[in-house]
This record gives sequence, structure tokens and C-alpha cells, in this order.
Amino acid sequence: MIIINARFLTQKTTGVQRYAIEISNRLPDYIKGMKIIYVAPKGTLINKAKLNGVEIEQFGHFKGHLWEQIDLVNFLRKKNNPILINFGGIGPVYYKNKITYIHDLAFKYFPDSFSYIFQKAYNIFVPISSKNSIKVLTVSNYVKKDIEDNFKIKNIEVVHAGQNEKFRNLDLNRDKIILAVSSLDPRKNFKRVINAYSQLNTDYKLVFVGSRSKSFSDLNLDNNLENKNIIFTGYIDDEKLINLYNRATIFIYASLFEGFGMPPLEAQACGCPCLVSDRTSLPEIFEDSVEYCNPESISNIRNKLSLLIEDQEKRSQLVTKGYENIKRFSWDLSTSKILSIIEKELS
Repeated sequence: MIIINARFLTQKTTGVQRYAIEISNRLPDYIKGMKIIYVAPKGTLINKAKLNGVEIEQFGHFKGHLWEQIDLVNFLRKKNNPILINFGGIGPVYYKNKITYIHDLAFKYFPDSFSYIFQKAYNIFVPISSKNSIKVLTVSNYVKKDIEDNFKIKNIEVVHAGQNEKFRNLDLNRDKIILAVSSLDPRKNFKRVINAYSQLNTDYKLVFVGSRSKSFSDLNLDNNLENKNIIFTGYIDDEKLINLYNRATIFIYASLFEGFGMPPLEAQACGCPCLVSDRTSLPEIFEDSVEYCNPESISNIRNKLSLLIEDQEKRSQLVTKGYENIKRFSWDLSTSKILSIIEKELS
């Protein structure tokens, strides 16, 4: 048998969980005659409905990391130590018959984006877990090199993320909206985006999609909301998100650190031109299909926003290039590559 660590079904859907769900929905029931079994902690599985008819085996007494380190390991031992696919997080640290995903090393570079316990645990245990894996998978060549440099391991392969076909151009009228989508933490750089936007003389609205965090405690958001048309929607479902991608005129992703960067890809699929950070993996993923900004320069972000607001021809060119760029990434292609890797490890 092949075991999928389905703890991701207990978590709110962000990039890592979406990746796991998209791949899981494309995996077959059997690989080389071995049945795939999805296992998860007991309790509510908030993302279960997003898997297409997959049976989930729930067990154990713990939740979260303790479930992975104790309950899941006990389960695997009782099943004669089958191969485990771990889509994210730390995974069972000392279990060696596993394929481990590391989506990025943000916890190493941006500790303030995470709780103290979270970033300490990840810094200690992710290197150990990766070295105790038969294969490490990641989502970009940038992260692959980062892992190699930091953890001194070589058994790494890149399997890109993709974009779901439901993210598409609905031919809606575009409103004067600058849209930003991601979790709201310091590395997503929303403070500089707000400051850059506040320097513009524009009637465009700035709309943030994502859960607010304590990182905004030193910003007077109430005044910004009143004076500058800055809107925080909070977390929204995919249907509402697709609608916003289709109504926005500009999408901005001025992140300081990304392992892949799925939201701009979704925006491109919906026909929205993108302004993207020139850091980490993003130039690799988006090449010449976006306008780039220096995420550490408020003036540069402001100038690039102004350029896209004023230059309709430039926006149209980016829309065309965006449609071409998304052809490079497909969940079907990514799943095929994962299947090949698993089959090779089973040989």
C-alpha cells in the first residue's frame, strides 16, 4: 500500500493545501498494484468535500504535529512501514520510507511570519525529516537550490504547482480594482503596498483577500480604509475569488519571499495583468509575462502601479503573455511527474 498523509484536510486552504488537493484528485486508486490510502486525524475534515470521492481513514488520539509524530508513525509500523507521501509540514521526522514536500524555507528567513514554536520546530525538524526521506520534492528550482545549500542534500526533484481550470476569464467588466491575494503576514509585504498605494492620486480601490494578522497592529487601518478605499475581504471561497480576479484591473503580488507563487498564476488565467516581486522564485515562474517591482522600494511599487493604471496597452500585453505563461503549468503534468517518481521508488 501507499499512504497519503491527509492532515492537510484539517487545515484552511492556502497554497500548500490547494497543491495537495489538486494532486490527490488526480492520483489513481492504485500505483503498480498498490492501493493508495488516505489517512488523517480524527475530527472535522474541513476540506474533505474538495476530494473527489476519496475514502479517508481517520485514527489516533492526537492532532497536529503530535498526530504525525506518534499516531501516524504507529499506524505505519502496524502496516509494515509502507511508503508515505507527505505533502507539507514537518511529517514524521524519523520515518525514513517517505517522500517529503518542502514548499519553501520561509520559516528560516522570515521567523516573524510564524509563531515562535512553529518556526523553532520547523528550523530544527524539517532538515532532519528531509534527510530521513527517500526523496524530497519541491515546487521550483529556486527552492531546490535553497534546500541543497541549507540542508546539504541532493535527492530533490522539482514538481511545479499548476492552476485549476475553474480559474478562467469570465469576460466580466473590469472595475477600478487593484487586487492582492494571499495570507496577510510580514513576508507578503502588504505594509509597503499600502504605503505605495497611499501615495497614488487614483480612484482605484485596493482590495486585499486573505485573513488579517497581528502584523498590521502598527498600521492605522481604519484611517486608511476611510481615506484610501482600502478593503480587506478576509478569507473568501473560490467562487468569490474567481469573480474578483475577473473584476480586477491589476493584480499585485509584491511578496518578499515565495517558493512558487500560485495567486498570480490564477490571476493570469482570469485575464488579469500582474505586477509581481522580482525576488526568489517569481522570475523563474513568470519570466516576461508580468511587470516586476522591487518589493523593498515603496517608490518603485508606486511607480509600477501608476504605470499599469495609466498604460492600457501595457496591461493588454501582459494579459496576452499571461495566457501563454499558464500553459507551462498544469496539475495533470505535475501529477504525471509525481507518479513517475513514486513508481521509480517502488521499483
